[in-house]
Amino acid sequence: MTSKVMTSDEKKAILLLKSVIFHYHGLDKEEQQILDSTAERFDAWEELKWANDFISLDYYTAFERAREYLNEVVGNLDKETRLNYLSMVWEANNAKGYVTEMEATAMLKLAKDWSVQKELMMLVRKKK
Repeated sequence: MTSKVMTSDEKKAILLLKSVIFHYHGLDKEEQQILDSTAERFDAWEELKWANDFISLDYYTAFERAREYLNEVVGNLDKETRLNYLSMVWEANNAKGYVTEMEATAMLKLAKDWSVQKELMMLVRKKK
């Protein structure tokens, strides 16, 4: 992923995906550090601000709105890229030491939307 130049839309998708999953139970300091690290890695500070603004518009509907947005943007990408995006979020959650049931459920919903549910499950099992 980092070998090619990412578009602003790809950066938005990654940061929105991570951010909306982290916000599922309330963003903590460690999760904010992970988001900041991602923005640094992809030179995506504007996209991080965009993702935060997207979520803050209406916190309670943020996941469903993000799901619609991500289905439009990510749903059309190749299968490997869709799986890679979810893998990045899974790894980010593991970096903080845990994945909540709500976060896992949200990722599985997106994996189902993107037709990579089976592949995500296999990936998660390998990383245990």
